[in-house]
Amino acid sequence: MRGVNVFISYARKDEAYAAKLRDGLVGAGLHVWEQRDVSPGDNWARATGKALDEADAVVVLLSPDSMASDWVRREIEFTISSPRFKDRLIPVLLRPTPEVPWILRELPQWLEARDPIAAAKSIANLLSARERPHVRATTREAR
Repeated sequence: MRGVNVFISYARKDEAYAAKLRDGLVGAGLHVWEQRDVSPGDNWARATGKALDEADAVVVLLSPDSMASDWVRREIEFTISSPRFKDRLIPVLLRPTPEVPWILRELPQWLEARDPIAAAKSIANLLSARERPHVRATTREAR
């Protein structure tokens, strides 16, 4: 699972949770793009778009604040519209949020997690399970 790039989409008000989640994901061997890597003066939209293009999975932190964010909504729209994120878009409900798009509520990998370390473990397990069939298929082709 090493080398899996994860993009975390969240509102600024959820930054403390996102930082702890990021630490847990990195501890599990995943690479996480960090918004703080964008320097002042950089083109934010371009940097975010590049990070999404390079991501293998997207975690969306759901809260009333994130659902009010145009950036988070755009990131969700991008991810939903891309077939490569099938089973690799992971919504994490932080607080009760009535405005969550219905399509996110239908995803089987939906998590409700107040504890970011527990969420990181669940996400790492989900992504690890997604990787295994791919590895087996590659192994068979090599024989």
